Amino acid sequence: MNHAYVCTCQDSESAAVLRERFLTDHLAYIETVMDQVFVAGALRDEADQVTGSCLIYHTETRQEALDLLRADPYFQAGVWQSFDCRKMRLAAGTWIGGAAW
Repeated sequence: MNHAYVCTCQDSESAAVLRERFLTDHLAYIETVMDQVFVAGALRDEADQVTGSCLIYHTETRQEALDLLRADPYFQAGVWQSFDCRKMRLAAGTWIGGAAW
């Protein structure tokens, strides 16, 4: 596979409370789909405050990536107010073992 799906999610106004409440469920879910996740983590602003999340999925289709995102307890709880999910061609880096050309 020479692509991934990058999903960036922007936090809702109530995200801080919801993140804390659903953290255990979110982490448990991520562990169940770990084989389809290149990397995942919180996005932070210059003051180190969490503003959203980035999840990069290793799936065959965008729909599979969206299904994984929508099944996440953070998504279901309303932690994220919006998201974007785009296909990314994997061209270079340690994740793919160097260069793909």
